[in-house]
Order: sequence, then structure tokens, then C-alpha cells
Amino acid sequence: MPDTGGVWTQLAAHLRAISPALPQTPRALLVVSAHWETAGFAVSGCDRPGLLYDYHGFPPETYALTWPAAGDPDLAQRAVEMLDVSGLTASIDCVRGWDHGVFVPMKVAFPDADIPCLAMSLDRSLDPDLHLRAGRALAPLRDEGVVIVGSGSSFHNMRAMADSALAQCSIDFDAWLHDAVTSQPDRRDVALRNWERAPNARISHPREEHLLPLMVAAGTSDLPGTVIYREKLAGRVALSGFRFD
Repeated sequence: MPDTGGVWTQLAAHLRAISPALPQTPRALLVVSAHWETAGFAVSGCDRPGLLYDYHGFPPETYALTWPAAGDPDLAQRAVEMLDVSGLTASIDCVRGWDHGVFVPMKVAFPDADIPCLAMSLDRSLDPDLHLRAGRALAPLRDEGVVIVGSGSSFHNMRAMADSALAQCSIDFDAWLHDAVTSQPDRRDVALRNWERAPNARISHPREEHLLPLMVAAGTSDLPGTVIYREKLAGRVALSGFRFD
């Protein structure tokens, strides 16, 4: 992508720093994508998922990207069973490929494509508590070497790119999100369940699908989150990334 402002260069550097910071090579990646919604949760169960170029109007080279990582059908089945045991509706999807919320960040963070990967959908109810519960259900996978990734955006209002007033809204929401995520888990989860009460919540997320992957990741941990990325997109829009140990 053309990068006159250095925006993508900053984000790429953040993504490339993820793998070296891990204590060991992951057994697998489980990526919760903001770009996939289903009735109940779904987990990709293909051996070799294809890629979905689910974007429009980008340079031709972005439609020729590849990332040939393997799937892990056995792990997908285990993840679905864990969700089911926790009272959550879940299923295997053996058809859908990886959308850009999966293969684009993972291609940068793990370019060798040598770690199996699963994609997981959001429940189309978009219920925050349901997604925190999904994280808690999947938490034991972390002890088995699975890295659980929430792939979304801490701010998702495209109008803000050209509107300085909306950009300030992103800064206010980002400050709230930092306080919420880095709090003790009980307080954090209450705040995330009630995220619509945050300053400029619905300006920052007119629709919450890009915020919910964070809640799945948060639900996997009984420790406060830590900040691993904080930048201003195009010098205006505040964006943040978090890690849950």
C-alpha cells in the first residue's frame, strides 16, 4: 500500500514485533475476526483455507496476496467443544476461507506461514458478555500453546479520517478504553460489558463488530491487559492494541 504518512509502516512494525515477544513458538493461532458474523460462533475447520479478498478499491497487488498457512481441523473441533460445554452455540465451518481480518495481520506478524491458524467468527447478536464468555471458554487453549488474537480496531469510524472533530472523539474513547482494559479483570469486564456508556462510544463504533474481538481476547485472561500499541492514524485518529498475559 502507498504509505506517504507512515501509517502502515508503524502498524507493520508493531505486528512484526509480536512473534519475537512470545515466550515460545505458538502451536497455533486462533484469530477472532471482526469481518465474520454467524448465528452462534463458528470456527474454520479447513485443512488449507483459501483467502477472501473482502475489500474493494485497493491496488491490484492486494488481490494477489498469499498466506499459505495450514488449518487445524482437530483443534477447531476442540475449540467448538469448549464453547459448547460453556453453554455457547458453536459450529465448524469447512467452507469459508480467511478474510482480510485474518490473513492480512497474520501475514505481517507471521510471514513464514508455518504455524497452523484458525479463524473464529463473532456471534451476530454482538452481545459483549457473550464474547467475554467465549474468551473464558477458550482460555485453556493458551496453556496448550495457542495464541488467541482479537483482530478488529479500537476505533472504527471511517468518517473520522477526514473530520478533526470525530478524531478528537477517538482520543476520548481511547483514553477510556485504556483505563478499562488495564484495570483488574472484574472491573475491566464490567466496563467492557457496558462499553456504550464510554465517552463517544457510538461515534467511535457506530457498529461494534470491530470492538468485540478485543472482548474475546480479554475474556481469556485473569490479569489486567497491557498496552502494546498506541498510535494516531493519519496523525489524528487514536488507535491502540493490547496484550493479555
